[in-house]
Amino acid sequence: MNDPALAEALRRAVLAQDFMATADGRRGGAPLQAFPSLDLAVAAFPEGGRPAFWANVLFSREFPEGLVAEIGADAGAVANIAFRADLQDAQGDSIAWLPGADWSRLDFPPLAGAGPHRFVAPFPASLLKLMVLVGVARLIDQGHAGWTESLDYQGQTRSIADWAFDMTAISCNRATSALVALLHRLGAIRRDAASGAELHNALHQLFEGLGLPSLRLAGTRPEGGWGNAAGSGVGRIQMTAWDSLRLLWLLDPAAPAAPWRPAEAAPLLSPLSRSWVLHALEQQALHEILSSGLLAGFDGHVEGLPARLPARWLRADGSARAGEREFPPDLRARPETGSLRFAHKTGTTENYASDAGIARGTGGARRHYLIALTSSLGRRYAPDPRAATTWRLPALGRAIDDYLRQRLGD
Repeated sequence: MNDPALAEALRRAVLAQDFMATADGRRGGAPLQAFPSLDLAVAAFPEGGRPAFWANVLFSREFPEGLVAEIGADAGAVANIAFRADLQDAQGDSIAWLPGADWSRLDFPPLAGAGPHRFVAPFPASLLKLMVLVGVARLIDQGHAGWTESLDYQGQTRSIADWAFDMTAISCNRATSALVALLHRLGAIRRDAASGAELHNALHQLFEGLGLPSLRLAGTRPEGGWGNAAGSGVGRIQMTAWDSLRLLWLLDPAAPAAPWRPAEAAPLLSPLSRSWVLHALEQQALHEILSSGLLAGFDGHVEGLPARLPARWLRADGSARAGEREFPPDLRARPETGSLRFAHKTGTTENYASDAGIARGTGGARRHYLIALTSSLGRRYAPDPRAATTWRLPALGRAIDDYLRQRLGD
């Protein structure tokens, strides 16, 4: 059910972080000029057959006190919000979040929904890779490829599973390009050779058929391009928090049946493909947004969701390496510290930070919930150049988990 108490708890948790005091690197460390955009959704699954409950709250310069999404008893689409797509200018720059940006002079195109309230959906950053991962898994289930099949990209040959793991667990952009190119090569996305217009997008058809219309992967290129420079990226690739969460609902084997889907609906993925997808999410290295265990060696570290850090990323001295990024020690206790396992995907750029995943209790903890966040709080707000965002986002994650521990039982 849509839960007013949860919605109010989420709203208060956001306001308690005092986001307006966040230092903006684009303003020399001066605080924000306008309230940041945050799209936050949670769905919780109590034990004992008790009904699931959920809420989605949204904040922006237009709604600094928060806006509660209206969601029906079937956990379907948000009813009271007209989502608008993010923008980039002719030079490929994200312009809505620049200091001094005047939204009254910007024309944000429609994305999804037709409610009375406008919300500009922030670019999801590398959270978009969850859509690519699901798209590849669907092609495999349809018999067009195999997880252990070799895939060559720009002279490097690896299995599709290995490309997918690196795209997800360390957010490798090269791996993402390899798999975007695969989506094109196998016909899931087709563009007109002369005009470049997109003629077919099986991912859009899939997500719309699942009732997730805000999930969009538009403008990608046959050679694997998916960023602003390729004509994709900001404004072409979109994910709202609620639809991202509901995609995870369809991937979570322990979640109750999705109430917005027909009872006879087939699973999104085969058991084999779902296991590959969940493995990549469960082995996520980048606990640096809603969870923050990877950053425990940083000065001023703030705990987020109490999630365990997968041991595979640690080195003998307690430092960590995730792709080309290194993180200071001592993290050796982190694989056994925390009461949650968090199977998730993050995303961050200068202007954006996102995180969405499946949280399950471990070591006797029983709570089970989904959480998704998209925001305009990227690296320019980080206290350390190696960090992904402000400490206020992991603090928000911890506050949400504290509340859910009380509601769900430890």
